Amino acid sequence: MAVFGRGRTGDEAPEVEERQERDGAKNRPTPKRRDQEAARKRPLVVTDRKEAKRQDRLKRREQLARTRRALETGDEAHLPPRDKGPVRRFIRDYVDARRNIAELLLPVMLVVLALSLVRNQLVFSISVLLTWTSVFVVAVDTFLMWRGLKRKAVEKFGADALGRGSGYYAVLRAFQMRRQRMPRAQVERGQYPT
Repeated sequence: MAVFGRGRTGDEAPEVEERQERDGAKNRPTPKRRDQEAARKRPLVVTDRKEAKRQDRLKRREQLARTRRALETGDEAHLPPRDKGPVRRFIRDYVDARRNIAELLLPVMLVVLALSLVRNQLVFSISVLLTWTSVFVVAVDTFLMWRGLKRKAVEKFGADALGRGSGYYAVLRAFQMRRQRMPRAQVERGQYPT
């Protein structure tokens, strides 16, 4: 005898209403909050350290591969923070479009090093003269490159566009040989950015 409501017998199953699937609808019941929270819970200290290390290594390797591809293709989304943004892109394109004398400094210094091994006063004098001449020419060329770059960047982005480190970024890129630059050069020589 049921005191409240209708009485049920034990062998009757509750009726499940059959619903038709609708377009644009979720078509499934909303999961319980406690089930969702339980699925998200992870221990603070992992129990299997080897597995955690392996997972961390895989994530790091995947991130490095993505960054490496971005450096080779110029994909802005995955570039490191120091290379991101339209101003940095402009600096890279300007430096890559220009023929920089600073690129030749490393090969010249290798020649000077080879000449310095020769025990002759005339050869030594030539190597010292070549060293200081190349350093002076590179300094003047880099200064002129920075002035032109700064003027064009201010025209395009405004007076406050070039933040701290922009000059250093441009000079370091100018000193690298074109093939070794990362991110890779995206413009041809003489194709200055507008």
